[in-house]
Amino acid sequence: MNEQASMDIYAPHAWRHGTMVAGVRWKNPVGTASGTFQLAAVGNFYDVAQLGAVSTKGVSTVPWEGNPAPRTAESPAGTVNAVGLQNPGVDTYLVDELPKLKALGATVVTNVAGHCDDDYAQVVEKLADSPADMLEINVSCPNVSHGGMSVGTDPVALSHLIERLRKITDKPMVVKLTPNVTDIAGIARAAVESGADCLSMINTLVGMRIDIRTGEPIISNVTGGVSGPAVFPVGLACVWKVRQALPDIPIIGIGGIDSGEKALEYLYAGANAVEVGGAALVEPTAPLRVAHELELLLDARPELADKLAKGDTWR
Repeated sequence: MNEQASMDIYAPHAWRHGTMVAGVRWKNPVGTASGTFQLAAVGNFYDVAQLGAVSTKGVSTVPWEGNPAPRTAESPAGTVNAVGLQNPGVDTYLVDELPKLKALGATVVTNVAGHCDDDYAQVVEKLADSPADMLEINVSCPNVSHGGMSVGTDPVALSHLIERLRKITDKPMVVKLTPNVTDIAGIARAAVESGADCLSMINTLVGMRIDIRTGEPIISNVTGGVSGPAVFPVGLACVWKVRQALPDIPIIGIGGIDSGEKALEYLYAGANAVEVGGAALVEPTAPLRVAHELELLLDARPELADKLAKGDTWR
């Protein structure tokens, strides 16, 4: 039996290959992607503190109910979803999920959502003195009617928002980018020049499915975000493009990662770390499994592992 086949992802583990992301030490280069992690669910499967980081579901100023059902539809090599950032609000998050995650020893990236600049600012202000390790500003969700992706596709609007948020918090601030633009490097540059410490990419692509029995869209929101293996080459290309344009900014690669091999491709494209999302919806332990698989691959790549540990990247 080979080492990977005998892997026990449930056992306590001393990670050999950590990474540094915007000054924050991750135990390993694999985290969860926002919107696909819920402590109450996955906490029954594995020790979440074993992950490099946990990126939690987007939090807003007040509770959001999200979009009406149906919210999801299957698609070749992926899914289309329009959940609409349903969440209980930042006040509940601060007294419930965040303290629980920190008590378990997790490194936490708190995702911030909003309908307008004031929403984002109010949430960041409440998180400024919280135990969250990093803040991820979600300017790329295609499934909310205001804010979200509309900010992330306009470099001027994005600059105004990030400049405002930078004045509110000293926490490492990650800006999550959308692939639904013609020049992701230009959007990335606007975020960095306005104060972002790190970039994460990609959020979902815009897509839809139609019920051929009725001729109508399956999802009530009509369109939704495409995730899963189908978006892997798109995310990889975005990381590559941004790394070429911005050689020094930390990057978290996201999109279609369901194995250590795919995670490794993102690292070779220039990412400092990765997040696993869609795979966790069908396999709750996927982020931890990918972390173990990647560690074995990094054992055979000491030069890459050394770069990551120092906060450098392959590119």
